[in-house]
Amino acid sequence: MSTGPSPREFRRLLLNWFAENARDLPWRRSRDPYSIWVSEIMLQQTRVAAVLEHYHRFLRRFPSVQDLAAAAEDEVLAHWSGLGYYRRARLLHRTAQVVVNEMDGRLPQTAAELRALPGVGDYTSAAIASIAFGEAAACIDGNVERVLRRLRAWHEDSGLRTKIREEAARLLDPGRPGDFNQAMMELGATVCLPRSPLCLQCPVCGLCATRGEHPARARKPMRARESAYAFLLRKRNRGDEVLLERRPPDATLMPGMWEMPALGPKPASEDAPILTLRHSITDTNYFVSIYGLNLKELRRLSTTTTARRWFAASELPTLPLTGLARKVLKRLHAWPDPGEASPAPALSRNRPIALKPGAD
Repeated sequence: MSTGPSPREFRRLLLNWFAENARDLPWRRSRDPYSIWVSEIMLQQTRVAAVLEHYHRFLRRFPSVQDLAAAAEDEVLAHWSGLGYYRRARLLHRTAQVVVNEMDGRLPQTAAELRALPGVGDYTSAAIASIAFGEAAACIDGNVERVLRRLRAWHEDSGLRTKIREEAARLLDPGRPGDFNQAMMELGATVCLPRSPLCLQCPVCGLCATRGEHPARARKPMRARESAYAFLLRKRNRGDEVLLERRPPDATLMPGMWEMPALGPKPASEDAPILTLRHSITDTNYFVSIYGLNLKELRRLSTTTTARRWFAASELPTLPLTGLARKVLKRLHAWPDPGEASPAPALSRNRPIALKPGAD
């Protein structure tokens, strides 16, 4: 097996490129272990653009591990709503309590100790240890794996993961491990793309065995499912109210989160849906139909028995809502405008939302 590129030359080229081309991301301006930990959990399987919308808001509410540990789980989930993969938020909350109650509020400083925490695996522990504490621990995510496979022209085989781990450790800059790890991830995210890599912009193209010709792993095709929900809105003295139901605590996805009442894939409603949209979760595209109903129609069309409750529109941002529920409520103009003292008045059905007579 060839020895691969010179670590010294690789580090020099990569870090010089990173110094000039790194995206200005808020978590890169901090060496606070807690802030870095939050960002790394948020970034798991989530686009940077989506994390940017939530990162500052989450840290404003939970500026320290003590604040996060003391909060109720529902509030943590409410501030996470829209990021998806809610198990991450639950584990983040649980880990904060472990750190406060058992570790005097201080995150461990080594990758090995960090891996013992709930929800912290090999990648996250290496990222925190290298960026926050300067430990020479190599981070390997999907972007880094793709860079290394192309760099060395490695195809799938039984020893691939071991080879990638050893190569990542060999190339790692022990003097600047945090910068090196971030540079490797940045290279994979912005230049060494899964399809149509930008090889002419790559700082280590001259050291690469494939120069983009090595195929990336094929993505599994997305599954498709249909689903339908009811939208019920009523007026009360405190303004508009929306009916929501809570997912069962033993649900496979998003247990305990609030959403619109589920109707099943094809309800026998007399009216056309007031909204249709596509919503993606992991490997599934959900083609969703939303129907404007009243309570009588809901009882006829719904098959669920889970708990339901009316919420004032002003309460919606404080609830642990599913990402789909948040998206639908905003598109139907039921979400409170942050610039208004009270929620906007209900729209007429022609725009398209008011309920039929007898909604409550």
